[in-house]
Amino acid sequence: MKIVIKLGFAALLSMHFMTATAQNKNTDNDNSLLWEVSGNGLSKPSYITGTFHILCNKDFDIKPKIWNALNASENFVMEINYTDQNEMMAMQKMMAADKKISEQLTPAEATELNKTLADYGTNLKNVDGQSPQALYALVATKAIPCPANEVKMYEIELLKTALKNKKSVNGLEKVDDQIYAIGKAYNLKEVISQLKLGNEYAIAAQKMTEAFKNENLKNLDILIKDPKFMNKSQEKLVLTDRNKKWAEKMPEMMKNQSSFFAVGSGHLWGENGLINLLKAKGYTVKPVSNL
Repeated sequence: MKIVIKLGFAALLSMHFMTATAQNKNTDNDNSLLWEVSGNGLSKPSYITGTFHILCNKDFDIKPKIWNALNASENFVMEINYTDQNEMMAMQKMMAADKKISEQLTPAEATELNKTLADYGTNLKNVDGQSPQALYALVATKAIPCPANEVKMYEIELLKTALKNKKSVNGLEKVDDQIYAIGKAYNLKEVISQLKLGNEYAIAAQKMTEAFKNENLKNLDILIKDPKFMNKSQEKLVLTDRNKKWAEKMPEMMKNQSSFFAVGSGHLWGENGLINLLKAKGYTVKPVSNL
């Protein structure tokens, strides 16, 4: 299975998290997507970088400070460990549904969905055996304005270097955790509603990409205030709850090895973002301009 498909959820979640979760607590000095974590008994600093999981070649760039932070670390940590074959098998299993989508809809709803899917280059017959989560991942195709052979995957590029330099590789959660979060947050009807917002995703993604490239947190903060992509309940399930679980795992990882965490950018900011959660545990977490 192609890595683009494997990262479909990650790409979509990245887009959502960046549009839905930053808060007004950031200052102009927080203009960085790379953060250093130190203190609280750590012998070496660790780093967290915010990613935009999938970008077109023309927009793709990893700044030198990111590479330097990775090279200075012993352990590379992604949301999911993509080197774990069990995780990749779980991703593949997640694509299939126990019940056909058409069997969960009225004839009128099925007809309407079929029209919506035409905008994604497919139809209900082609996706009928997929899970709502797999259907939801289609939204990512609207957020990536280029063919699959012209995309770069942020974490995969970092992973290649980590493996080349023989660093340990780990994940903060399992595929099943992501499936649970998406499944609880978005039922089939809600997924269909999100699919209908496809063009709005495309517009938001373009603005997000520019803000990400510029590490412009002030613009990101403005862009995230559109609630149509995620309500508070969904935010709790797909972001807050996961952040809190990650923040419980990260200290042990950082204690054992200097670690480089690469997660969707929206996981960093806000009251329940990783930066604040780690600060609350006694760590010094500061933005990195140059390294």
